[in-house]
Amino acid sequence: MFRIMGWSVRSDMPPDLDKYIIVVAPHTSNLDFFIGLFARSIMRMNDVRYLAKKELFRWPLGSFFRALGGYPVDRSKKTNLVDQVAELFRTMPGFKIAITPEGTRTHVDRWRTGFYRIAQQADVPIVLAAMDYGRKEVAFSDVFPMTGDQDADIARMMAHFRGVRGRHPDKGVT
Repeated sequence: MFRIMGWSVRSDMPPDLDKYIIVVAPHTSNLDFFIGLFARSIMRMNDVRYLAKKELFRWPLGSFFRALGGYPVDRSKKTNLVDQVAELFRTMPGFKIAITPEGTRTHVDRWRTGFYRIAQQADVPIVLAAMDYGRKEVAFSDVFPMTGDQDADIARMMAHFRGVRGRHPDKGVT
């Protein structure tokens, strides 16, 4: 189905990664979820989990999203989510998760930084996944070299995604 729609997957990821965070951007459409599922399946990464707003996990679709690896997030409360996800990395062998740093499909001026703090706390690498509707390609990077300077690293990550066109380009990070 993915290829029939004209999409492809490209990957520079090392094949031997055990635990990691995939930072997926830009996130501008509900369709991103399905494109991501197709790419995850093609890459044989079906054990990669994802975070999504808790409202998606209500009946009748809650069990569907959980079965696909979803973890509900209550964005209205401070829930120590960074600590919780870092603990999953420490306690679950081979844990992997995909996170959209915008945290929403609407326009934002900056990324949320929880994914970065999780990577630091859990001591796991970050891989960048560009969902490019212009090229109809999902491209996975090699491990992103983190320096410990959160602002500089996130600026470099955002630069990596410059030129990547979301489904709704006006909604991404400027």
